[in-house]
Amino acid sequence: MPTAPPPGLRFLHAHATHPHPELAVELVWAQLASQGAENMGATLGWCYLSDAFTPSAESVLAALRSRLPQVAWVGAVGAGVLATGVEYTDEPALAVMLSNLPSVDFRIFHGRHPLAPRLMPRRPASVGSEPAWVAHSAQVHADARSPDLSELIAELAGRTETGYLFGGLSAGRHGSPHLALDPADPVTSDAADAPHGPTSGVWNGGLSGVAFNDRVRLVSRVSQGCSPIGPRREVTSADRNIVYELDGEPALACLLKDLGVPATVSGSGWQREALPKVRATLAGLTDAGSDLLSHGRHFGSDTRVRHLIGLDPARQGIALGDAVEAGMQLAFCQRHVQAARQDLVRICAEIREEFDPVDHPGSRPAGAIYISCAGRGGAHFGAEHAEMELIAHALGDVPLVGLFAGGEIARHHLYGYTGVLTVFGA
Repeated sequence: MPTAPPPGLRFLHAHATHPHPELAVELVWAQLASQGAENMGATLGWCYLSDAFTPSAESVLAALRSRLPQVAWVGAVGAGVLATGVEYTDEPALAVMLSNLPSVDFRIFHGRHPLAPRLMPRRPASVGSEPAWVAHSAQVHADARSPDLSELIAELAGRTETGYLFGGLSAGRHGSPHLALDPADPVTSDAADAPHGPTSGVWNGGLSGVAFNDRVRLVSRVSQGCSPIGPRREVTSADRNIVYELDGEPALACLLKDLGVPATVSGSGWQREALPKVRATLAGLTDAGSDLLSHGRHFGSDTRVRHLIGLDPARQGIALGDAVEAGMQLAFCQRHVQAARQDLVRICAEIREEFDPVDHPGSRPAGAIYISCAGRGGAHFGAEHAEMELIAHALGDVPLVGLFAGGEIARHHLYGYTGVLTVFGA
């Protein structure tokens, strides 16, 4: 598959590890400068920092801005950072990507400048006036400690035409800041005059990110890394987060059947046999009317995978780590290395198809963002760097940066243990 960027559209990326953040910035800048960063007309940059650099987030962003004052920045702190073919975990690291996307095609948003509500319906501009700028989709970073986070994400999705968000939650032991800085923003580390957050470009709490209009082509997919172990079922009785019936049958009996455990609840024998299997089992869940399974083999893009957090043998109930309503679809599933690798390869193949030169002439991948769960990577894929190597093998030498997050965002949902891969093209 051709991997050269479309004419005129460029993405450059660089990454480095060093115990001193100022030297990590120097190493990254040397790589970017050698690729022509100073003359590419960069307009938008992504900056991802490992947890060790949390206290230095402001100085890192200030150093990047001093070199490229015309660039808007977004990013976050992660449990690790990612770049094409490589993963940095448990070490101080920095990953940066630049693009020359036209500045009229994106908008930075954060606590002091939220994304404007969407006009319903889109209205034509009057004669002699500029058409209203409309967000088509958006990349979002968020502080995992923010209250009502799921509601904030859903509300933000409603401010875009497609309802599609992609991104993740910042993840740090020393705080969970995220980055968003427009070139026009005043820069100061004094938060006294900033009622909703600092104007240094480093934010705590809430959401920030970058919205794109419909001129920006991006293709995004979610990898759940799970294999269904049972059929798709409909939730027919539930209360808050407890499922009591699936397809009109006791929920616990359905779970035991899928696990190959005798569906008796008398005595303690079933518990000795079932509990180890239950601890390794999760549930794929989707809203009524959404496709739980795609092609009957793997989870669809709207499926959220949730933990089983408890059993109620007396009432045959199963407690999930999410609210459940009658009408939702559910399938039990398990995670393992083979499932994780197969599912990641699947989404890469789907993205490749979207850039096939025969079906989409002239449309080629130019740059990518990958947000993976802090619980993935490494052993979850069988070897160090294996997750990123799989993507690099599938997409080719496409500039890519990202992070290991405390939660992943796709569409209007908050996920866990997933990977969200988004590729920009013409």
